Amino acid sequence: MYAVIQTGGKQYRVEEGTYLKIEKLELGTGDSIEFDKVLMIESDGNVQIGLPFIEGGKVTATVLSQGRHKKIRIIKFKRRKHHMKQMGHRQYYTEIQITGISA
Repeated sequence: MYAVIQTGGKQYRVEEGTYLKIEKLELGTGDSIEFDKVLMIESDGNVQIGLPFIEGGKVTATVLSQGRHKKIRIIKFKRRKHHMKQMGHRQYYTEIQITGISA
């Protein structure tokens, strides 16, 4: 059984027990969260597709940690103009574990 959920402007395919790093949510470690924006659920060959979301569809998860990804380097360079600009960025994330899927 798996589901496709939407959170943080992105879509994720999740199964029960899956560990996932999503966009930062203001929750503490050990908190439980429910995702109600479920786009699709598949169980035993039966596929339910929402228009755009499945009514009554729910995916529950537990927050494991908060953190930051590795640094991304951004370089802007113009040849023969004596111009180079470097920047960096570290995105915050929330690590979760999927505990249940229901339709």
